[in-house]
Amino acid sequence: MLEKKYQVGLSDMKVHRVKTKALESIRGDFVAQYSCLRDYLQEVHTRNPNTTVKLQVQSEPCYASESKVFERVYICLGPLKSGFAAGKRDLLGLDGSFMKGPYHGMILTAVGLDGNHCIYPLAYVVVEAENFNSWTWFFNNLGDDLGLYANSNFTFISDRQKGLFPALEKLFPAVDHRYCLRHLHESMKRKSRGKEFKDCLWNCATCTTIPQFNSAMEELKKLNIEAYDWLNSIPLKHWYRSHFSGRVHCYALLNNMCESLNNKTVKGRDKPIISCLEFIREWELTGIPCKHSITAIWDMRLNNENVGIPETWVHPIYWLKTWKEMYVFKVEPINGRFLWEKSTCPTKLIPPKYRVPIGRPKKREEDLQLNMMECPQNGNL
Repeated sequence: MLEKKYQVGLSDMKVHRVKTKALESIRGDFVAQYSCLRDYLQEVHTRNPNTTVKLQVQSEPCYASESKVFERVYICLGPLKSGFAAGKRDLLGLDGSFMKGPYHGMILTAVGLDGNHCIYPLAYVVVEAENFNSWTWFFNNLGDDLGLYANSNFTFISDRQKGLFPALEKLFPAVDHRYCLRHLHESMKRKSRGKEFKDCLWNCATCTTIPQFNSAMEELKKLNIEAYDWLNSIPLKHWYRSHFSGRVHCYALLNNMCESLNNKTVKGRDKPIISCLEFIREWELTGIPCKHSITAIWDMRLNNENVGIPETWVHPIYWLKTWKEMYVFKVEPINGRFLWEKSTCPTKLIPPKYRVPIGRPKKREEDLQLNMMECPQNGNL
């Protein structure tokens, strides 16, 4: 019996040693991928012309240092940039999500919608944290790619992330900034819970006329005066349809485009930096006549009036031709790591300082190892 227990214990020790060595080897790739990140960015730019890549390193007191510490990276693929312009819809959702590997940070994304209301990723960055400085850096680069200025007409929708609003106000004060209604509801739940309050909030936000809106707000006031005062303190232009400018031809009240992208990329957020970036790289008010307009057009047609083809009554955003033009630009695959042209930069790029998270790990060690083992090894992506 003792001998059997000894053999089992010895077997467990061997398994533990093998797992430890495997984990050390895999974690080593987290560091190695930072050292060839410049090569990767150069390859992405070469394979996809008109792509914008920006790499920022931490400032150091010693400029003669042979190594530089990674801080941020921005990527806007050329084909997606051209496709977004061809789509004619100046609307982008903004969001941030946490990196889950040993080197923590945030992924910030800008995601659009095509004419069929499907998500269209445009640009993404990996930054050290979600704050005013990182959002400002993101918006500066995004503004350069889209040709945005302080007086530009554009529309953003967000969950009001930390630092986002002041950065947007500073760089693009003239843009429309919509607040995601789901986020507003989550905030309102602290004061008022239940389906009745949710329905009342939705009724207020979807009104297209001021009398309708006032009536819906009175219903909310009857339910809870505190919730009414809180919602009334938020400028109407950020969440109420009748106060939207209409220039973007979209009724969107939810930041679903970013949520959809985040759900698709969640498995890439605990991988090394290049693997994470590669994981992301696979990816009138509305401009549509209302039922009353369609009825009027049909009546005109029955009375032998020339109403033209249906497309003449619909904004070009929704034309099949526009949709095809948006997707004619293809994101080209890149070569394996051994075929990347080496960067001529004389300094070596190293990862940021590793910070051990406080508290109990949210993920079991076995799951973390399995996820890490999915990372590309030995240079082939």
